[in-house]
Amino acid sequence: MAAIPAQAQDVPAAQDDYHSGGDSEIVVTGSRKTARQDVLSGVAVLSAEQLTESIRPSIGDTLAHTAGVTATSFGPSASRPVLRGLQGERVKVLTNGIGSIDVSNTSVDHAPAVNPLLAERIEVLRGPQSLLYGSAAIGGVVNVIDKRIPASVPDEPIHLNAMASYASAADERNLAASTEVPLGGGWVAHADGSWAKSNDLRIGGHALTSALRAEALASSLLPPDPDADPEIDFAANAAIHGRLPNTASKTWSVGAGLAYINDGGSIGLAYSHFDSLYGVPLRLATLPGQGQEAPRLQIRQDRIDAKAELDFDGGLLDRATFRYAYGDYIHFELGADGSIGTTFLDKGMEGRLELVQVESGDWTGTSGLQFVNRSFNVIGDEAFLPRNTTAQFGVFTVQQYDPGPWKLEAGARWEHSAVSAQPDPSQPQFYNGTVAFDAFSASLGGGYRLTPDWLLGLNLSRAERTPAAEELFANGPHAGTEAFEIGNPALKKEIAWSLEAILRGSGNGYSFEASLYHSWFGNFVFEDRTGAYEDGLPVYQVRQADARLYGFEVQGKVVLARPGLWTISADALADYVHATISGAGPAPRIPPLRIMGGLRAESAKYDLGVEVERVTPQNSTAAFETPTAGYTMVNAELAWRPWGRERPLAITLSANNLFNVEARRHASYLKDYAPLAGRDIRITARLEI
Repeated sequence: MAAIPAQAQDVPAAQDDYHSGGDSEIVVTGSRKTARQDVLSGVAVLSAEQLTESIRPSIGDTLAHTAGVTATSFGPSASRPVLRGLQGERVKVLTNGIGSIDVSNTSVDHAPAVNPLLAERIEVLRGPQSLLYGSAAIGGVVNVIDKRIPASVPDEPIHLNAMASYASAADERNLAASTEVPLGGGWVAHADGSWAKSNDLRIGGHALTSALRAEALASSLLPPDPDADPEIDFAANAAIHGRLPNTASKTWSVGAGLAYINDGGSIGLAYSHFDSLYGVPLRLATLPGQGQEAPRLQIRQDRIDAKAELDFDGGLLDRATFRYAYGDYIHFELGADGSIGTTFLDKGMEGRLELVQVESGDWTGTSGLQFVNRSFNVIGDEAFLPRNTTAQFGVFTVQQYDPGPWKLEAGARWEHSAVSAQPDPSQPQFYNGTVAFDAFSASLGGGYRLTPDWLLGLNLSRAERTPAAEELFANGPHAGTEAFEIGNPALKKEIAWSLEAILRGSGNGYSFEASLYHSWFGNFVFEDRTGAYEDGLPVYQVRQADARLYGFEVQGKVVLARPGLWTISADALADYVHATISGAGPAPRIPPLRIMGGLRAESAKYDLGVEVERVTPQNSTAAFETPTAGYTMVNAELAWRPWGRERPLAITLSANNLFNVEARRHASYLKDYAPLAGRDIRITARLEI
């Protein structure tokens, strides 16, 4: 089932209640805690209750039913969010406001080192405020928030949050638990752990599309090629259905934190370890000469997080917050025999200081600075990048003037980036040197409260994004995407002018939100398939051109009746994005129009819901890209709270893709080889005491 739009919750949880998991009407990502009603751009908040319904092994699939969000769907484990058609280097994935410090931006087969099973809430922020987190957030921010560094002292001897689930599509088993213990004198200790295991994913039809099945069957009739891989059976590939090979996974994590909290602020430190072994779907061979691998990835990350917050009594500043994280990441790409083919190494640190001003009449604001340092290397026969380092330093501010009914907001960010390639002498194919950029982004927005509960807003932004090392320096075969990637060290800054209008409101028994946006890109970075082949792989050259992107998101909920102890409501959502590149035509992997609608019946102990999701065909395709058929999914859900909404236990039973349809996401590199999950019966229990 899709998460109900956050603004549609009838009874928001109290922000100060330790058991609430956070108020879905408060946005904590951005310049300061802000009422969702007052945000001048599209924003989504998934609270703990909604995550019980939506949780999946990957952050992309967890958010896939959120307005304006889809997923890369590179198998069930490696699925990153796609925001308004933008992905990769244009979407920043954060953990408690700091980057994930992994290599998920490098390739779609690399899973983020982020664990949604332990999330207390997830926020998706688009528009001007997302640029406070760096130029790589030009498409938006996804912030996964947990309690690894406690922010308050529990009012009981021990606070426990636990979740367990089983899902039939992949025989998926999940266990996660976290606890906070007050030690006295303002000290709070935290511990958490999670474990997840799944088998190969069940699918609703064949692995290959009908066109590729026909191609494979035709290849099976050709005379045997003595130089071909004898293990490739084209007819067998065409016949694969019901299960998606090489998609099993096993993931575990542990973490611990300690914080000191008093009336003047807090300070805390946390350590976490993330470990995941997963396979990515096979790109099944359909023509003679094509290879066929079954890669698995072993990911490990050790991470240290620190946070300090100081509250001031009057004066210019209300609060100062400093966040810092260091991550040591490694992953191995394994062959079928378990041998290591390629190793990815990433060490990085990120810190940000935020200074929140004291409210002065109708004036508020936040300013700060951010730094990022990253050292990245790829070792092995398929190393498509040289050893490289990235250093960034940014300064930002957001100022708000709210005399009512008008609201004005302005923001700016300056960022300096230096990206250096330091290839080994045995790698003459790579660029050797440093590329530096200075990027400046700014925004201006205004809103008018038509009534106390209705806001009409408009914002204009100009954002600059500095190219990443992967876009600048790549030059080699990349097995994950089955492409020979060639970067361009001469890339310029990407520049986007964006205009967004928003209408958001609610009343007695209803809520509504609509967002219209249009972006004009200069020097838009994209991979252009040249038609040539290197090492048996199609060549993709990184290029730049002007581009245009526009679309909309609309969602709402209305109460239809309140018979007895029940509330019956209907909710709906629709989103659409269109993107074209000058001289190249439609941009690749842009999701088509999607419409969802559902009916829910809610009471103190029970929730029942049914939902229909319609994704239209995508026939507006880039060069060498295939169209994607539309699909219609039906989902149903039953939630049971044995002791009512204010009690600690909730059990959810859901049936997703009830009619077992074959569905493919156009945003996925592997859409023609790996459909989405088939019928999935999922049971989830969450306990909080």
